[in-house]
Amino acid sequence: MSKSHLTEFGIFLLRIALGIMFLAHSLFLKLFIFTLPGTAQFFISIGLPGWFAYMVFAVEAIAGAFLVLGIQARWVASATVPILAGATWAHSGNGWMFGYENGGWEYPAYLTLLAIVQGLLGDGRFALSPSFAPGNVQMEGETT
Repeated sequence: MSKSHLTEFGIFLLRIALGIMFLAHSLFLKLFIFTLPGTAQFFISIGLPGWFAYMVFAVEAIAGAFLVLGIQARWVASATVPILAGATWAHSGNGWMFGYENGGWEYPAYLTLLAIVQGLLGDGRFALSPSFAPGNVQMEGETT
């Protein structure tokens, strides 16, 4: 297997892992464990509007599904960076380790970095709707 094939497979694994994390975090944690009203209360407790919790839930669930399926993964991952950075901020007062009470900022910061890397690397193998890469778009009349 060539280095290029291994790289594309590695990007695919990153995409699947990030997508599953988003699905688990939105559907399992926010919907079933905390419930959406409970998640909204948490958002209110840290100074954010309650309706924002529903929006974050929807973005995380849709992004997770799109990442797993490989639908415009570069752009989907990039779109999740502000949410993940917000999660890092939300947990910043709890210390570094995510194992601390109420979770620290370590894990959300790591996920933010992974989403940035996915956005930079693209889709990887087995993408249903591959993203176009910035800088690789040929303009009309342009020759290579």
